[in-house]
Amino acid sequence: MYVSLEPCNHFGRVPPCTDAIIKSGIERVVCPFSDPNPKVNGRGIQALRRAGIKVEIGAGKKEAKELNEAFITFHAKRRPFVAVKFAASLDGKIATTTGDSKWITNLAARKYAHYLRSIYQAVIVGATTVRRDNPHLGSRLAGRRDPLRIIIDGRLSVSPSAQVFRDGNALVVASGLAPKTKLAVFKKRGIDVILFKTKRIPLKSLLQELFQREIVSVMVEGGGDVIGNFFDEKFVDKVHAFTAPIIIGGEKAVSAVRGRGIKKISGAQRLKNISRKKFGEDWLISGNL
Repeated sequence: MYVSLEPCNHFGRVPPCTDAIIKSGIERVVCPFSDPNPKVNGRGIQALRRAGIKVEIGAGKKEAKELNEAFITFHAKRRPFVAVKFAASLDGKIATTTGDSKWITNLAARKYAHYLRSIYQAVIVGATTVRRDNPHLGSRLAGRRDPLRIIIDGRLSVSPSAQVFRDGNALVVASGLAPKTKLAVFKKRGIDVILFKTKRIPLKSLLQELFQREIVSVMVEGGGDVIGNFFDEKFVDKVHAFTAPIIIGGEKAVSAVRGRGIKKISGAQRLKNISRKKFGEDWLISGNL
């Protein structure tokens, strides 16, 4: 039996995988590496070997790590796996000086972006994106699930009637600057709010809260300030960058990544394990950090 992750030996959402393997009569298991989950972490392998099953470790390790990248990060770093997605012009702009952004990439690229939403457990956007675009933030694909929609909105400036709050699959992250009257309105609407008492929302604390809620993976979609903050804090694990062969220009046009940035090129965060997909004239470059 070939597995992509060490079989578990504890009761979680399902009974132990090791019990089923032992009862099945399988004599040999090939496993890429030990499960980073502290509840497992070698115990499954030990249980199989005690039962007389031969266990080989190491085959397909690279491929298995790519397949389980979110799960590994969740347990090893005790926070969600963080991907960033944006669609930009060749000069790195995601909107014009007037805020217009429809559409930078073509329909095929946008459909694939919807697919990406469905493979992450949650998506994160800032308040400006919600106020300006009133986005749907769902996968919009038949048979694919919608991610949890997380809106970072320190002052609770977004409307509780926005599309993102169309059902209970959304939450807002607010700061100590949020008016109590607004908090009461969101509570009355049944909208889940994570409230930090600080004036600035601490991303580390937010990710810890999401970890406690068992959110394994998130995709940060914008805007430029939110994406920039995640890069500044070194919390980005993967990037999905769509690029269209257009030039927008303009000093005040919105950049894909803002925040503090770096002072020297030598400090740039460089992607690895790069893959490319072509959608007509548009490209998607994905890679890990």
